[in-house]
Amino acid sequence: MKKHLFAITWSMVFVMVITSCKKEGTNTNTSVKNLATLGLYQYSSGTSKRLFIPITKVGTQTVNYYTVFDTGSSGLTLDATGIIPASMITSNGIQVNGDSVNVNGITITSKELVMSFGDATNLTKEYGNLAYATFTIGDANGNIGTKRIPFFLYYKIMNEVTNTKLPAHSADVMGVGPGTSYASTLIASPLSYFDVGANLTKGFRLATLNASSFTSAGNYVAGLLSIGLTPVDKATSTGFIMHPLTYSTSAGYSPNIPATITYNGTTTSAQVLFDTGNPSQTIIENTKETNAIGNLPPNSTVKVVTNMGFTYTYTTTSTSYLTTIQNPNNTNDYRTIFSLDFFIDNEYLTDYTNHEIGLKNGTP
Repeated sequence: MKKHLFAITWSMVFVMVITSCKKEGTNTNTSVKNLATLGLYQYSSGTSKRLFIPITKVGTQTVNYYTVFDTGSSGLTLDATGIIPASMITSNGIQVNGDSVNVNGITITSKELVMSFGDATNLTKEYGNLAYATFTIGDANGNIGTKRIPFFLYYKIMNEVTNTKLPAHSADVMGVGPGTSYASTLIASPLSYFDVGANLTKGFRLATLNASSFTSAGNYVAGLLSIGLTPVDKATSTGFIMHPLTYSTSAGYSPNIPATITYNGTTTSAQVLFDTGNPSQTIIENTKETNAIGNLPPNSTVKVVTNMGFTYTYTTTSTSYLTTIQNPNNTNDYRTIFSLDFFIDNEYLTDYTNHEIGLKNGTP
């Protein structure tokens, strides 16, 4: 466990990704249960934090990979190393004869894909193929099996700035965002493919994280992720503020939410992404910033108010809630991206059916 988390986390920082419960036979809000409730692993190294969800089976292959639980992207991304025979993986790509090949219960198509991460200051790219397989999400502490779903099977990841190849499995990510993958519109969140039945809504709820549970050993925390939304989850009385999402033909429904950001007396409009895949530093983009671009000092106050009235305020310290101000003309990325620290203070919900994100102030 420690070895896997240590290797994956340091590579990802450098790159900057229960068993099922049966529903009761009634439609009353108090008795409908989530499809499944799973625990996640909270990991930290210095000021960087990670939230991992294990993958323990791919096709017929029993594996042990800790994927980054990522609300900022959509679709499952896995390295081919250890999943398919090494003889199929070359420096030029995965060898597929014809339209597709089936190996270890995995269908690998000849459709080649490329995915980019980061911005103009730190760009990385993954190279691979569209593939299909069944998965076991979770481990012995609690798990659930999927049907056959599409995913991105990559064989190489490169830092485009330094032209350096990164280690295998350094960017294994479970993207649970509401849209489709940057690699292919055929790929969406693994959680969106579950058949949740008539009494539930497709989606998930993420409970508030516990700051003290982030450890260098990788701490398993039960009950953080609920798959399939009950009527109670979305009831007005639960306190979630729902945000309708915008659709685009290139990426489906976007997780970006219109908002206003205020920091140290400066106010700017923003498209806000609440991103569990961002390990350490919130990035506020402001086109009006030309000189004072950089990290906010400790004890700076930041406030976000979304277009639907959700409000969140935090204060930076020297080790947490780290925040930097950027000009999108430099980064080529207009989004304001909140880090994993946001999820220590707030609950988060995604409704795949009605294309909404719910936000709720919580107690750490």
